[in-house]
Amino acid sequence: MKQWLGIEGIKLELELPTRFSVNQGTLEGTVRMYSKNAQTVSGLRLVLIEKYTRGRDAEQLVDEYLLGELIIRDEISVPAEGEVVEVPFSLPFAPMESEVDEFANKNILFKGLAWVARKTRNAASEYRVEAEAKVKGVGLSPFVQEVIGGE
Repeated sequence: MKQWLGIEGIKLELELPTRFSVNQGTLEGTVRMYSKNAQTVSGLRLVLIEKYTRGRDAEQLVDEYLLGELIIRDEISVPAEGEVVEVPFSLPFAPMESEVDEFANKNILFKGLAWVARKTRNAASEYRVEAEAKVKGVGLSPFVQEVIGGE
């Protein structure tokens, strides 16, 4: 029962850069996996999500955008007793531009106006990477997410 629920199963960790540029197009990192019991991962799903907030207090609006997704279909054996298996990845993504960003990109003089507009609207973006492993014989897939700073 414990194995089916994933209680003593595979644990995931993400190794990511502390900051990245949303214009770089790919995000490099590593997924670390370890387990108390030997298990087989039949696939990994990695996504980069932007959480865009604007407004203040009760009028605050939050949207989330899927910027990129990577599915690794390789079978990966994770041995018992905490031996760490590392899987490097390169997650391709495409940034979303808000109306304010599009306005700022039209002209160098508009960049300052766009900065003021973002500050008055209290607009901010937060980025996170999520990883989920599909493990053979386990009903609940192990999952990890980590916030990463964007520039």
